[in-house]
Amino acid sequence: MRTRRAIVAGILAAVLLVGAVGAYAVDRSQRDTIADGVEVGGVELGGLKAEEARAKLAAELRAPLRERVVVTFERRRFPLSPRRAGVEVDYDAMVEEALARSREGTIFTRLGRGLTGGTVDADVQPEVAFDRRAVDRFVARVAARLDRSPKDATVAFAGSSLGAVEGHDGITLQRRRLRRAVGRALRSVDGDRTVPARVRRVAPKVTTAQLAKRYPTVITVDRAAFRLHLWKNLRLEKSYSIAIGQVGLDTPAGLYEIQNKAVDPAWSVPNSAWAGDLAGQVIPPGPSNPIKSRWMGIYDGAGIHGTDAVYSLGTAASHGCVRMAIPDVIELYDRTPVGAPIYIA
Repeated sequence: MRTRRAIVAGILAAVLLVGAVGAYAVDRSQRDTIADGVEVGGVELGGLKAEEARAKLAAELRAPLRERVVVTFERRRFPLSPRRAGVEVDYDAMVEEALARSREGTIFTRLGRGLTGGTVDADVQPEVAFDRRAVDRFVARVAARLDRSPKDATVAFAGSSLGAVEGHDGITLQRRRLRRAVGRALRSVDGDRTVPARVRRVAPKVTTAQLAKRYPTVITVDRAAFRLHLWKNLRLEKSYSIAIGQVGLDTPAGLYEIQNKAVDPAWSVPNSAWAGDLAGQVIPPGPSNPIKSRWMGIYDGAGIHGTDAVYSLGTAASHGCVRMAIPDVIELYDRTPVGAPIYIA
């Protein structure tokens, strides 16, 4: 009886040994075959030998990896070719990784997959290298094109304009973020190789709105055109015909401000030869007072005032002041505060 059991045990051991050897042989024969379900960059390689897998990867990944990476900002585009980026693709490493993923688990796990038709759920990332210094140089070139300092809004006074220049934000490229994004795009095989550039915006110290608040009212005088311009919040509000100082008694040029204002002012006549017998006198308000209804002092006795000699408007006829028609000077007076800038060109 014992002899019979020993014989049966020996036979079973022999069968198991043969089965194990056979299983090992089968598993070993599959070590150069990629398991079903293994992909590289979305390319299915299941059932392929190493050389077949390498050829398939080269055929399907070469085209997308040769596409340029394009950095975009608003309507601007900055291309980077794989050649310039020093891109290198290691197909052998990808195949080795695919085979390694195929061999994961025990021999029984692998044999079980083979017997039941099971698959390996694995997507290996493509092995793509690039020259980081080349990418750094590319990012630096993009930054040189995009970076700009913030610019304050400014006013450049002229006789017929304010020459207001709008301020704009400064822009600083987020270089580190772009380097990472370009690196990902160079490795990408899904066809999307467009990278938006991200920037930080820096507001100017003086915006256009702030400048308008700084200059709520401005007067400019164009002596050559005999015109006075009233500006409100940097926008032209109204223009007036004027008379200016005659030759030798010129209306002073430059940037000043309205120093004082008066309604129906008395006129303190300058001690000057042109004043004749009136020199040094004070002329009270009334029909004989040439300043008429309003006065806005500018500089050294010169100012803006009304006149009933409207025929003189459009000429160089005054003794240095700016003359306006009486309705016009009343209107200007009411809309111009003391301290408002006045630029005379």
